[in-house]
Amino acid sequence: MLGPEEWQAVLLSLKVALWATLGALPLGIFTAFALARWSFPGKQLVNGLVLLPLILPPVVTGYLLLLTFGTRGPIGAALKEIGIVFAFRWTGAALAAGIMAFPLMVRAIRLSIEAVDPKLEEAAGTLGASRLWVFATVTLPLSLPGILAGAVLAFAKAMGEFGATITFVSNIPGETRTLPSAIYAFLQVPGGEGAALRLVAVSVIIAMAALLLSELLSRRVAARVAGR
Repeated sequence: MLGPEEWQAVLLSLKVALWATLGALPLGIFTAFALARWSFPGKQLVNGLVLLPLILPPVVTGYLLLLTFGTRGPIGAALKEIGIVFAFRWTGAALAAGIMAFPLMVRAIRLSIEAVDPKLEEAAGTLGASRLWVFATVTLPLSLPGILAGAVLAFAKAMGEFGATITFVSNIPGETRTLPSAIYAFLQVPGGEGAALRLVAVSVIIAMAALLLSELLSRRVAARVAGR
């Protein structure tokens, strides 16, 4: 049985991970499509920037977010003028989690789009369909399993994000204390091992469920490619 503080961390983590995934998904689909279908100067640079959060230490990513989106940062100061604040808020936790999960999302979606036969898109184009309509009616439906797999992976990654989040938004109970932060906090106090262990079990269950769902969707994509 989870206590009130533990439930608070679980529910906040689900909220942060959900908004991180939903917020990153439109840009993730666009970026994946651009990398899969377009040729443009600096494409490898863009690909490198997309994958950068996987390579950098999470604390570095969190610090860069603090410099950029903090209340004194170039973007954060401008957003503060219109009442939008990310630093030390749950919205900042969602932003940090979304950025850390973005590479996994883009990779899964890009592979799914690349698995779609370009001849199908060309055929739709020869019938007079616009590029946007071809994407909406051909590319998007055929790559949907990969999009779902990418979203699930991003959600699981966002649930477990710690380094960038705690650096950017700290560890404030009820506001930014997500599952990993709560586990860390409980381990710092005497007698907190039981609560930490319960939250670890919850984290494992959620992560395994997400990975199993992602694997199932990935197999569907692989089966489609094999059946060309």
